[in-house]
Amino acid sequence: MTLYRPPRSPLAALFLREIRVGRRIGGGSMLGVIFFLVLVTLTPFAIGPDLALLSRIAPAILWLSGLLATLLGLDRLFQADYEDGSLDLMLTSRTPLELVILTKCAAHWVLTGLPLVAAAPLFGLMLAMPAQDLWRIALSLLVGTPALTLIGAIGAALTVSLRRGGLLLAVLILPLSVPVLIFGVAAAAATESGLLPFATPMMILCALTLLALVGAPVAAAAALRQAGS
Repeated sequence: MTLYRPPRSPLAALFLREIRVGRRIGGGSMLGVIFFLVLVTLTPFAIGPDLALLSRIAPAILWLSGLLATLLGLDRLFQADYEDGSLDLMLTSRTPLELVILTKCAAHWVLTGLPLVAAAPLFGLMLAMPAQDLWRIALSLLVGTPALTLIGAIGAALTVSLRRGGLLLAVLILPLSVPVLIFGVAAAAATESGLLPFATPMMILCALTLLALVGAPVAAAAALRQAGS
């Protein structure tokens, strides 16, 4: 009989804890995928049965749906830690708070962003996208959704002391997500015969994600230290 051995790294233990807690309280992968599916399914009813139009705007629909689905659970990213006192332990821990935030964002992305990336090609077919273009939407979401989660962490840290900060969180982070949305849609909608090559918006999208990877944990950590003081 093999006994369970907890991971030695505190960040690995935190990651596994966030995965278990997220799945238990309803922030798991199926909720995001179902929300994604509902948005994609309702769009043809609003626009009409024009397949050419659906195919043309499908990248924008999928990216908007992905952005809204990423918001699920973001308001609880630090809320429980603030309420039960875990945030105080994180602030006084030897582990840098920025790495703690990155770990929590990684767990949130695994639960919400990664399933959306896997489901995007199927939903693209539902919106009449050409099969040869499906990899672009999947790759753009794979690169861009981590930036959305990291940007959302800033809003979650700023609203951590508010009991119902979900609406304020959306107001704060949606404007910051506009550049990611623009270049994500541009990369997903790029075609070989188009004026804008795929590589250009994709490289900018990668740069935005790297910028969020560096800057968002620092900004979120500053907001959490202010809230915990």
